[in-house]
Amino acid sequence: MTKKKTAVNGLLIALLTALSVAWVYPVFMILMNTLKTERAITTSTAFLLPTAETFAGVQNYVSAIVSQGFLQALGYSLLITFTSVALILICCSMCAWYITRVKGWVSKILYFLFVLSMVVPFQMVMFTLSSTADMLKLNTPWNICVIYLGFGAGLAVFMFCGFVRSVPLEVEEASMIDGCNPVQTFFLIVLPMLKPTLVSVGILEAMWVWNDYLLPTLVLDIKKYMTIPMLIQRFRGSFGRVEMGPMMACIMLTIIPIIIVYLAGQKYIIKGVAAGAVKG
Repeated sequence: MTKKKTAVNGLLIALLTALSVAWVYPVFMILMNTLKTERAITTSTAFLLPTAETFAGVQNYVSAIVSQGFLQALGYSLLITFTSVALILICCSMCAWYITRVKGWVSKILYFLFVLSMVVPFQMVMFTLSSTADMLKLNTPWNICVIYLGFGAGLAVFMFCGFVRSVPLEVEEASMIDGCNPVQTFFLIVLPMLKPTLVSVGILEAMWVWNDYLLPTLVLDIKKYMTIPMLIQRFRGSFGRVEMGPMMACIMLTIIPIIIVYLAGQKYIIKGVAAGAVKG
């Protein structure tokens, strides 16, 4: 029995190692090609390590930063990601607390509507979304967070509801006996207990908003505002020409921050998902 378990564990380790290499390899290829000249990237040497002839140093990174307005796009991406995630965390955690604690047909309908929103394809609403955003003046980096709140609320409310069900009701009752009103009870008692789910939902939503290309392209005025994913498309020149070196450097500069955020909070993702799966 022990030998069988050892063999199974070894097989699982080999399988997971292979999957890890398969996921990391594309990132390594992008990083490697950011250090090459344009000619080396577009020929058969794209899959080889840089040599003295193909090494370009940091020139691609310099071109990515100064040629297409990278810093401005970075600022817009940070603004949109921060405001959207903050709005999702605050509003959805409060909504989930209400749905869980207030029993009735209204809360049940709200919960099922949020769950249903997760299975509705974005393509079904993207055309009406564009005109609605223009009409309501949500087509700027300062207001687009309201749209992200609508699309991100389904997953967030679902996970928050699962965690709130595991919080003992007696803790909230004790705070109210001590004189806390509902708002104080939520922010002083419930919200600190939601930390694992807050971090996990925040990271998942931040990865989605940061890497999103379609929604900002449909809603924002591309002549005035541009996020990092939109900026990457600007490296396409005339007649289909693509500046591969600066484009890959821009991609690398884009994925590094979100990878760092994910690695820093990955343990909370497991805790948050596990807590959100508690059956109430």
